[in-house]
Amino acid sequence: MESPTFQTPRLTLAPLQLTDAPVIQQLFPQWDVVRYLDSHVPWPYPDDGALTYLRDIALPAIAEGREWHWTLRLTPEPARVIGCISLHDQPENHRGFWLAPQWRGHGYMQEACEVINAFWFETLQRPVMQVPKAAGNDASRKISEREGMRMIKRRNGHFVSGPMVQELWELTRDEWLAIKARTSG
Repeated sequence: MESPTFQTPRLTLAPLQLTDAPVIQQLFPQWDVVRYLDSHVPWPYPDDGALTYLRDIALPAIAEGREWHWTLRLTPEPARVIGCISLHDQPENHRGFWLAPQWRGHGYMQEACEVINAFWFETLQRPVMQVPKAAGNDASRKISEREGMRMIKRRNGHFVSGPMVQELWELTRDEWLAIKARTSG
């Protein structure tokens, strides 16, 4: 299944395209963006890092139906990319996201996660969402807590910023449906 375009009150979530590489290359290689990402992200980020990632990793995974990726764009300015969000059909790693620092603190990522979670549980019919994160990533933890996720595991992790405890957060489809029923009814 291809990644559909989603619209929220303030965002357009547009499927990732190779033409997004230049703007991602401008926004992504910032310490505040990458420090809590898995250590497989190269740092310092190479000049062709976004193009290589999109062309060789993300877009082939989308074509194979293993991943779904979107850019986050402001609805009034659809050309302005402010971050990305993705879903992965991988054990213990179902969702990831990043947001440029100047756009944090406005609830944009929470808004994006709501529609992406609905896609995961309703459209893709997945029974569970598991999200790994660095223990020091308080902003990401707060999003998971607001969604009703719970931490189920702690282990050693390796991040761009170095070794740190990695937490695994989980939300089941049944839990998500119950929360949705309470908040919409």
